[in-house]
Amino acid sequence: MSKFRDVFKSRNFFLLWLGQLVSQLGDRLDQMALIAFVYQRAPGSTIEIAKILSFTIIPVFLIGPIAGVYVDRWDRRRTMYACDFLRAFLVLLIPLFLFYTKSLAPIYLVIFLVFSIGRFFVPAKMSIIPDLVEKKDLLMANSLVNTTGMIAAILGFGISGVLVEWLGARSGFYLDAFSFFVSGTLILFIVKKASSRINLKTMGREIVEVLRKSVFQEIKEGIIYFIKKKEIRFTAGIIFTLWSALGAVYVVIIVFVQKTLHSATKDLGLLIMFLGAGLFVGSLIYGRFGQKLSAYKTIFASLILSGIMMAVFALGIHRYPNFSAAAILALLLGLAISPIMIASNTIIHKASDTEMMGKIFSSLEIVMHLGFLLFMFLSSILAERSSHLLILVSVGCIFSIVGIINLIINRKIPWLD
Repeated sequence: MSKFRDVFKSRNFFLLWLGQLVSQLGDRLDQMALIAFVYQRAPGSTIEIAKILSFTIIPVFLIGPIAGVYVDRWDRRRTMYACDFLRAFLVLLIPLFLFYTKSLAPIYLVIFLVFSIGRFFVPAKMSIIPDLVEKKDLLMANSLVNTTGMIAAILGFGISGVLVEWLGARSGFYLDAFSFFVSGTLILFIVKKASSRINLKTMGREIVEVLRKSVFQEIKEGIIYFIKKKEIRFTAGIIFTLWSALGAVYVVIIVFVQKTLHSATKDLGLLIMFLGAGLFVGSLIYGRFGQKLSAYKTIFASLILSGIMMAVFALGIHRYPNFSAAAILALLLGLAISPIMIASNTIIHKASDTEMMGKIFSSLEIVMHLGFLLFMFLSSILAERSSHLLILVSVGCIFSIVGIINLIINRKIPWLD
């Protein structure tokens, strides 16, 4: 506990940490307000939800690859509070001017801009931490940011679901804009070390020149490395499968829960909170007891169990539309899924050279979002013509079959042990 207190003694880090707690809630409010907005405009439409969500994901492909480069060239503190204030202004446009428009195109544009700006904020946040704490406290500071961020995100879904259902979608956007303003104000009061500014002035031009010359070459090297390493290729396939399944069920399960439990956002937000709690607890359990298990076999077993739980979740709340039962099933689903990403990341860490790791994880982020986006649209189109229950159960069955096939076929491959 003393270590946590030591880190929080840094005024600058505390301002960043507090701002991120507020910002995480704002992000969840934004998502729930968008879902409620679609529910008002086109209740039960999976296509409209998919369209809205696609504009939150597309910036990953268009902006993500270059955002980190420019964040390294700019002052990170200024980048962060500028991002927050810009997002606050843009989000305010939705309830003030765009909420009453018949066309959704202006709202799509605003959402795209908000999440594009967010692609600059995240690397700036992670990069500024070493400037805010002593070197000996760096590990603890990263742990605090990541752990509390995960908890805030989980709780944020439940809180935002209730708030948006209670106050309405328009109020959700107002609260979201306010959260960005608070976060930006807290970051504005961060005081960076003068030495950092001097280094930036004296070395900035050289760094920019190096980055300008090397960025495309490094991207090319990362792609070649990604393709050549069989462990990374194999793991990327597993991650693509996982995120494709998540994309396939995401919009369908939103409408399924809304129709089954007769709630626009409240029950949905709370169920996501229980799912997140399952992911969190499952991560702790696997981290404690999973070291002696084969990472690959753990992934295959989790695929099988997750598929079964997905089918049980859909059939269970369809047959017994009770929130308590749905919450328990969501918690168990989170427990089943949790080892997959942890084991996958562990494989990547072991298989990748240190100097290539950033490029590999950047490539994996594109792989996972590509699978999510493609199958989100495919399932949303199918959902307009087919039963939501059938889609959810089918995805669960396919998930389990993929796990069983991999467990049987790959059980004798040496590098999978």
